[in-house]
Amino acid sequence: MMQKRYSRQLLFPPIGEDGQKRLMKGRALLVGCGGLGTIIADILVRAGIGFLRIVDRDFVEESNLQRQVLFDTQDVADNIPKAEAARLKLNKINPNVEVSSIVRDMDSSSILDLMSDVDIVLDGTDNFEARYLINDAAIHLNKPWVYGAVVGSLGMSTTIVPGKTPCLRCLYEDPPPPGSTPTCDTAGIISPIVHMIASVQSSEAMKILSGGSDEIVARMLYMDVWKGEYRSLKIQGQRDPGCDVCGKKNFTYLNAERGSFVTSMCGRNAVQISWKEKHEIDFQELAERLANSGNVTFNKFLLKFSKEDLDITLFHDGRAIIEGISDPDKARDIYSKFIG
Repeated sequence: MMQKRYSRQLLFPPIGEDGQKRLMKGRALLVGCGGLGTIIADILVRAGIGFLRIVDRDFVEESNLQRQVLFDTQDVADNIPKAEAARLKLNKINPNVEVSSIVRDMDSSSILDLMSDVDIVLDGTDNFEARYLINDAAIHLNKPWVYGAVVGSLGMSTTIVPGKTPCLRCLYEDPPPPGSTPTCDTAGIISPIVHMIASVQSSEAMKILSGGSDEIVARMLYMDVWKGEYRSLKIQGQRDPGCDVCGKKNFTYLNAERGSFVTSMCGRNAVQISWKEKHEIDFQELAERLANSGNVTFNKFLLKFSKEDLDITLFHDGRAIIEGISDPDKARDIYSKFIG
């Protein structure tokens, strides 16, 4: 079976037969099964990874079909969770790979269990809070992970190997404040950049799982596929011995000392999202980004954004009340989509 299905990979000297055997025993966790995640899953399953655990809390929507390659219109009609829809497709692509689907939110209470028995973690998320949590857990468990982010025509990726490369907090000590960066729902996204970044992430994972960890280079890769601009910045010397995470082992996201917390509001079909850290949101800048996504107004106290049956009231410190919804996980997802 291996000789026929993976014949082209076997001919590739950096993998060969030994590398393929290692790959077939490899275990990976994919956090998020959207644009990046579906492409990563497709590549790794076709390559013959041994086990893939997919964690995603969302359902397939029509707007996903433009770039999320494992889904189709029937998945939308059937209202299938993304993780499960992906598992069903992947089983048809390569039944020799064990694929596990977990339909839930990944948080500080679940991430260590989800990550404990895998060899590598792939980032298919869409927000900084989740990535900082992955970074904490990966450093704590000494697991390599591959970061990826895309918006518009822009993308970036780096591979983080504990003890060898800078971690995410070495490179970005603090996440950008809510509302300060564009999201796919405010700036849009085109499929080519998703494919390019996901392909880079998958290639890095295949290196590690097939025994080629020595070929991992500490670099941050930037791409703008629309402008045709590509940069690879070496970050070998940027590992910070004073880093809170990989230096001091202060896992503030893993210990739920930082990040957001969500509460359902009694007597209202609404959820409040607050932040443990202080933020200062620029309403003017955020309103300009949200203008094409719905109706937005603001004054010196708060910003109001409405789209269909959804209303968001946002305050300067990042706190938001999301009306028209009672599910805390869905509220968090909406916040990351529109506020960032």
